[in-house]
Amino acid sequence: MLKTETKTLWFLTGSQHLYGSETLGKVAANSREIASALDKEIGRASYDEGQPRLRVVSKPVLTTSGEILAVCREAGNDPSCIGVICWMHTFSPAQMWIGGLKELKKPLLHFHTQHNRDIPWDTIDMDFMNLNQSAHGDREFGFICSRMGLERHVVTGHWQDQEVVAEVSHWARAALGRDESLSLRVARFGDNMRDVAVTEGDKVEARMQMGWTVKGYGVGDLASRVDDVPDKDVQSLITEYKDIYSLSGKITQDQAALRRLKEAARIELGLLEFLGDGGFGAFTTTFEDLHGLSQLPGLAVQRLMEKGYGFGAEGDWKTAALVRCMKVMGRGLEGGTSFMEDYTYHLDPSGMKVLGAHMLEVCPSISAAKPKLELHPLSIGGKDDPARLVFTVATGKAINATLLDMGNRFRMVVNTVTSVESPDLPRLPVARALWVPDPGLRIAATSWILAGGAHHTGFSMALNPVHLEHFALMSGIEFLLIDADTTIREFRKELRWNDLYYGIRAKGL
Repeated sequence: MLKTETKTLWFLTGSQHLYGSETLGKVAANSREIASALDKEIGRASYDEGQPRLRVVSKPVLTTSGEILAVCREAGNDPSCIGVICWMHTFSPAQMWIGGLKELKKPLLHFHTQHNRDIPWDTIDMDFMNLNQSAHGDREFGFICSRMGLERHVVTGHWQDQEVVAEVSHWARAALGRDESLSLRVARFGDNMRDVAVTEGDKVEARMQMGWTVKGYGVGDLASRVDDVPDKDVQSLITEYKDIYSLSGKITQDQAALRRLKEAARIELGLLEFLGDGGFGAFTTTFEDLHGLSQLPGLAVQRLMEKGYGFGAEGDWKTAALVRCMKVMGRGLEGGTSFMEDYTYHLDPSGMKVLGAHMLEVCPSISAAKPKLELHPLSIGGKDDPARLVFTVATGKAINATLLDMGNRFRMVVNTVTSVESPDLPRLPVARALWVPDPGLRIAATSWILAGGAHHTGFSMALNPVHLEHFALMSGIEFLLIDADTTIREFRKELRWNDLYYGIRAKGL
């Protein structure tokens, strides 16, 4: 489901005609070399088919305000361009950039680098100095960006330094997520779980700010698609299940269980067709509205998430959209991303932990081993025993992220966690994760609650907080991080400062 078309980052280099054609020729050659190196290092994260999905493209050196305006307009009109990287090789008078920057609608990274890494102490002369002026050329550019109040990310360091390349790569992946966000369509089957507050939100503001189109459908619209799925397609999918998963003996030996599994397969195929026809990248369901379906979609949701769809339970469209954007950002990285819920705690003072799960819907992209396909009763919803994949999440570093509507802005809260090995849980027939939050459960949970963090999250072992911080900045979202350095006192201060800032901004001051 993750898209395969190529996206581009434009590498824009600033200079001027003061230095002559020979120097400008060297500027152009150096610019192409740096862009080519970035393209090789971060731009060839491929899809499974081996097709590039992100390229870094060097544009001609910009030396006049007219050229700058034209390229910024061109970037805005090119749907394949997801952001621009700007570098001032020489001194580029920044007033030339005002018109273009005013019209630039794509994320901006200011790359404060220079072609040479070291000063050639024995041979340095004024020709070298005139050519390699980013030390003050980029300061001129930085001033005009600050003077204009432009949101951008600044990366400083040599373009061959792997830490610097990694920082650019984090921003590039966030730009992919932002590009996806701007055209993301979310299907909601049924409404929010009744009387729940945190899963609600302003869909109009979300569309204005993030680009999300949220469409509501009666579950009967989905049920009619499910009913029309041919039996031969269902049987083919059952064969696929048997090839991929470990099926419990009950399913293979019990005709009633096999019938329920076929219904789960039918729901998956109907749901996949519905989402595909509508161009949706994310969706929600709710156990309170299953009219026309024989069971709560569990297996279908898990498998569609693994294909790249975003999901939110109980009508949680914000989390569904966030999970989709996180999946796009994390494509090609080791680890996976899933819808998740903080479910219950282990409060032993010697090792506090969080058990994360949901009724059924956790993505197998974060599984530690081959999932088991099982059917078990669900104590809520009043429907047939639903099929689901049961597994334990892999161990390692991860993040939990949530998105909230605070009334005058959207807020993202991210907590760094460590997924740890789980004891055997023979009576818990759902996929689950066990993690230790930073800097410990007491501070992490207290901070999360003070921030109004939801119980639904996007859980990712592929991304880190930097990816989401860039995404939040590009989207104009408040960003709060709970990590190993968090203290309650300082976190409270950050909440107060942010409330003051967004309150002033809301009044247009």
